[in-house]
Amino acid sequence: MELRNRVALVTGAGHRVGRAIALALGGRGMRVAVHYNATAAGAEETVGQIRSAGSEAHAIAADLTHADAANTLISAVSDKFGSLDVLVNSAAVMVRTPFGEVTPKQWDDIMALNLRAPFFLAQAAAPLLRAARGVIVNIADLAAFETWPGYVPHGISKSGVVHLTRSLARVMAPEVRVAGIAPGTVLLPDNWDEASEEHLRATTPLERSGSPADVTSTVLFILDSDYLTGETIIVDGGRHVRR
Repeated sequence: MELRNRVALVTGAGHRVGRAIALALGGRGMRVAVHYNATAAGAEETVGQIRSAGSEAHAIAADLTHADAANTLISAVSDKFGSLDVLVNSAAVMVRTPFGEVTPKQWDDIMALNLRAPFFLAQAAAPLLRAARGVIVNIADLAAFETWPGYVPHGISKSGVVHLTRSLARVMAPEVRVAGIAPGTVLLPDNWDEASEEHLRATTPLERSGSPADVTSTVLFILDSDYLTGETIIVDGGRHVRR
């Protein structure tokens, strides 16, 4: 896919990995819809950096835990840009929820953002993406392939994203390609300490943490690979091959 002047929507682009993806796409000349919910300042900074690089960008707010937000967000992108070529579903929450302590509200909130929103965004964006012969990139997680006792609902939601990727790749072909990325340790949660990071480095085959750039380079690889669809690429320094 030739990216220059094409339109991308990146959800959760006001901070962390979503922001890195938006900046990388803007750096390739894409016009970027920078979605955010609670990170307005970060979204505006992302927009500013993309514009400074010579590309068009606009911040668009939406609370994707609301059932009608997907349609509203896609309509806003269409009104602002007139088209949509790439949808990156990056917005997510990762909350520690030890088994035995999970509440129904926690479950519903996690599933609403991590799994329901990507599905309904894809559904709402389908006409635009089919017209553009576009691409969806879903950001999953290594937790989709491992069992983390403190994050069981999170892992279930991200396993769903992997299945969603395969399903969408089938039902949206041949016009739209759909692929996923399952990052490992590229950004630690804000409340983790140096000892936790050191443990992860020591137990990773490549003996180092990754960075958001490892995810953004994989996003660009997917967009450049016109015969790739239905796969979720694990980017984790080899953690999933430890056993």
